Amino acid sequence: MTKRRDETRTTDTLDRLRAEIEDRNPAQPEFLQAVAEVLDTLAPVLADRPEYAEPGLVERLCEPERQIIFRVPWQDDRGRVHVNRGFRVEFNSALGPYKGGLRFHPSVNLGIVKFLGFEQIFKNALTGLGIGGGKGGSDFDPRGRSDAEVMRFCQSFMTELHRHIGAHTDVPAGDIGVGGREIGYLFGQYRRITNRWEAGVLTGKGPGWGGSLIRPEATGYGNVLFTAAMLRERGEDLEGQSVVVSGSGNVAVHTIEKLTALGANPITCSDSSGYVVDEKGVDLDLLRQVKEVERARIGTYAQRRGASARFVPGGRVWEVPADVALPSATQNELDGNDAAALIRNGVKAVSEGANMPATPEAVQLFQRSGVAFGPAKAANAGGVAVSALEMAQNASRTAWPAVRVEEELARVMADIHTTCRETAARYGSPGDYVTGANIAGFERVAEAMVAQGVI
Repeated sequence: MTKRRDETRTTDTLDRLRAEIEDRNPAQPEFLQAVAEVLDTLAPVLADRPEYAEPGLVERLCEPERQIIFRVPWQDDRGRVHVNRGFRVEFNSALGPYKGGLRFHPSVNLGIVKFLGFEQIFKNALTGLGIGGGKGGSDFDPRGRSDAEVMRFCQSFMTELHRHIGAHTDVPAGDIGVGGREIGYLFGQYRRITNRWEAGVLTGKGPGWGGSLIRPEATGYGNVLFTAAMLRERGEDLEGQSVVVSGSGNVAVHTIEKLTALGANPITCSDSSGYVVDEKGVDLDLLRQVKEVERARIGTYAQRRGASARFVPGGRVWEVPADVALPSATQNELDGNDAAALIRNGVKAVSEGANMPATPEAVQLFQRSGVAFGPAKAANAGGVAVSALEMAQNASRTAWPAVRVEEELARVMADIHTTCRETAARYGSPGDYVTGANIAGFERVAEAMVAQGVI
């Protein structure tokens, strides 16, 4: 009874804190959504560990250590000057240097970057690899821009960003709109400005100049491994399962690749124009040709694939019946109506390859319906895990073979799954990976914050 009273009292305190955070951060719905999802699960651990409930700790966790906003002027190929905004939110460094990607997309604003950085704190903590949480980016859109235009933008962006990053301070990587091309231009400008070959300052580099093998594949591979582990807990195997995958970028492509390798049948891919259903299973070579080489719309895939594939313009990929769903595009792409459709069609497991792609209503529906649900901060941690391994290789000036990196990735994802499962069970929520991920990540960060004092 005493413990229940403590949890009730703690819940009231968290509700007041949530209201304060909402007042302090208006017009940032994604950030407030991410914070609420964590706060809603912390009452049991705060009641059990009073040292973490001391005034100020959770408040500090929800407030970035540093928020950087800067102007990014650049010239297009016609000589016209454009001005974008650059962002870097260095959220929490209790466990190590800030670590998190850069996103170049028109939707990027401070609230988006804060939501991504907040999620990164817990995701990075779950890897156990000694990295803090941060995120950044710009509202620049690289689509349709020439290589020269992208290069000029990246050089201007790094001209400011270089003041705030370093191998032992803040280590950016790629995200939506930032792939190998952009990382190369960013690293080149950093090297030019600083006159240092500091390979550990950025991850996602080319393997010939400090990058790690398996880094591009890691987020998609890791999510598939996490999904397989959730299914095994239920006495099932991924082999033979039909899978709906959203997106057609890096995460989606490598999700499809790993699903195929493990004997599953990925039957969809999508972009902002609609989705493709391919009953034979997505042809990975054709998808890469269409999206990575030609940078065409997803409908082109269906045109070339033949009778097994059809394109649904403007449709919702979640209406396609399947055993497993892996949202791999962007935040809040899967809402309550989509979740209801998946459940009606008999989905067994949903695991987030993108960052927070399922809305709170969708998550609640999955959990109430007994669907295994893998939250992004656990399920898609493979990317940042291999980024940390890239940092380790850079520090020792070595390059690991692909098999070693993939073995390490598999070990990290297995450890994350076990940690989330055991933590959820310890706090009375067996099978709830959301609670397990949030509390396990929080405990690791909170322990370091308490030890390091009020800073």
